Amino acid sequence: MTEIFVLAEHRQGLMRDVTYEMLTKGREIAEKTNTELTAVLLGKDVKEQAKTLAEYAKTVLVVQDPRLENFNSEAYRKILSKLIAEHKPLLVMMGHTSYGIDLAPRLAATLNLPLATDCIDLGFENEALIVTRQMFGGKVNVKAAVRKAETYLVTIRQATFAPQKPTAPTSGQMAEVPSPLTEDI
Repeated sequence: MTEIFVLAEHRQGLMRDVTYEMLTKGREIAEKTNTELTAVLLGKDVKEQAKTLAEYAKTVLVVQDPRLENFNSEAYRKILSKLIAEHKPLLVMMGHTSYGIDLAPRLAATLNLPLATDCIDLGFENEALIVTRQMFGGKVNVKAAVRKAETYLVTIRQATFAPQKPTAPTSGQMAEVPSPLTEDI
């Protein structure tokens, strides 16, 4: 089954709010597109965070590696490139944060994916991804269609969606994925 990936963002052992916001929007899109919501968690000693994410997503892909103790765009790009190539998700969501602003363009260029940044809304209409972005300092909201692709990549503006736990209890599965990193980053 097709998936929607949400990159879980965390710092110093705490999950960032934007992660729960994206999981809420991702779940809404997954229900409408008959796909499964998957959280992707990269880090060092992150099993406790993975348990929390399992309450929001059907699957939590966990890549643990000592080199992922702190965010490293190159390491994240290598790991996500491999996961996206293997799973071929319909949509990859990440926060429009310092992480996402650094990582998303690199990932899009590596995999030749269409990228929409700083989105305040998104959804699918007639199998096309439609995103809403603000222009002219927030004076105008623009809806745009993203070029057709097998996988789309978006960054989501923080504090755009209200985070909500699923109404039906979700006990997502955790799947540990071996780190594909082979050299020092």
